[in-house]
Amino acid sequence: TEPVALWHPRPDRLEVACRASGLPGSSDFERLLEDPGIDALVLATPPAPRAELARLALEAGKPLLLEKPVALDAESIEELQRLALRQGLCVAVDFEYRAVPLFQQLDGLLQQGVLGEPWLVKFDWLMSSRADASRPWSWYSEAAAGGGVLGALGTHAFDILHWLLGPSQRLQGRISTAIGERPLPPPGSGTGRVDAEDIALISLELQDRLGRTVPAQLNLASVTRGGRGCWLELYGSEATLVLGSDNQADYVHGFQLWLARGSEQLRPLAPDPALAFPRTWGDGRIAPVRRLIGWWAEAIAEGRPMLPGLAEAAASQRCCDRIRNGGSLA
Repeated sequence: TEPVALWHPRPDRLEVACRASGLPGSSDFERLLEDPGIDALVLATPPAPRAELARLALEAGKPLLLEKPVALDAESIEELQRLALRQGLCVAVDFEYRAVPLFQQLDGLLQQGVLGEPWLVKFDWLMSSRADASRPWSWYSEAAAGGGVLGALGTHAFDILHWLLGPSQRLQGRISTAIGERPLPPPGSGTGRVDAEDIALISLELQDRLGRTVPAQLNLASVTRGGRGCWLELYGSEATLVLGSDNQADYVHGFQLWLARGSEQLRPLAPDPALAFPRTWGDGRIAPVRRLIGWWAEAIAEGRPMLPGLAEAAASQRCCDRIRNGGSLA
């Protein structure tokens, strides 16, 4: 893939990005869609405008890579999925943990049946990114704009569980907001109310590849000072598998994988060199997103569906919707 143009609705930000990248740009989205030199689009806007921009792009015949959450509700994602199918267009969704080597290695072990019958899954994702109450108010603070820990971490977490274990069959949860006000920008403008959740505690049942029910607990937070980070624990009849990282500064760097068979103690597993990135960057997200973009480009070239795509995004968002609306998935 080769970046050829940039778009931003704010000309001042567009100018800065164009100057930094050396790329041409436009604040006119329709003009971008009419450009025959642009084969596909990456949409990395905040959540609220993303579904409408995606609809316009699909109607213009452009394949898409969409940041998550794709839309504010699962129904909007399903509408995009139907449109993409009618247009015959490939749409990828940035669930980049599917492209992280140790997550792929864990998937391989599960595919081999190392765990045996899965008995319990425990997933803690406890971060401190918004624990500072002086961090300014933004769209992330507003539930109606797609803010909150469910959109930021929950969408990833549900997709990881669905990918590694199987779809959610039942779930129930509780969300809360620990920091209810944040300073409005610019400084001295007072405070704004925060109604987007920063904590989510969720119990769910997954259905594995053999149709077995797997109980799971998912705990999410963005306000846990000294939180343990991202830890996924899988307990089964034959083994225990643990994948985790306490790195609060990087959401990808720092993961390790452990295995215990039978009654033995957990032991670290060496990373599989066949899954390693050819290159990494200071920001751990770049390498897996680059790998995902490669999958997307191949799918476009071969005229086949992309995975992870809109179906996976809708399944993940459906879980977030149920939790936010106080309902259950059954």
